Amino acid sequence: MKIIRSGSNPSAPGPQDWFTGTVRIDPLFAAEEPGRTSGAHVTFEPGARTAWHTHPAGQTLIVTFGSGRVQREGGPVEEISAGDVVWFPAGEKHWHGAAPDTAMSHIAIQESIDGSAVTWMEKVSDTDYMG
Repeated sequence: MKIIRSGSNPSAPGPQDWFTGTVRIDPLFAAEEPGRTSGAHVTFEPGARTAWHTHPAGQTLIVTFGSGRVQREGGPVEEISAGDVVWFPAGEKHWHGAAPDTAMSHIAIQESIDGSAVTWMEKVSDTDYMG
């Protein structure tokens, strides 16, 4: 058994290469062999969002606060809110973030394959973000 105490992993700002706007990442747990799963609580200020990205084994988001937006490549921008669970299949190009006027937090859970949990791509344009 392992207990990770609240606050034992320091908060960090979301890297500007991966995010637009103000984002805070609070690591929850890291993958430990033989496991491959990691998780973080991510908070987006209004209008903040990820860049386009994929996950080799998919990603689950559990929205814990506020309202946000998600989009998979080729699909519409969709609204999400507290209590929603979003699943992106392995390799699906997507982005997620807060609504224009409301902050949003979610727990992000993903698995690593060959040591990689995510592949970051180009930033989401304001036009694409607005749908």
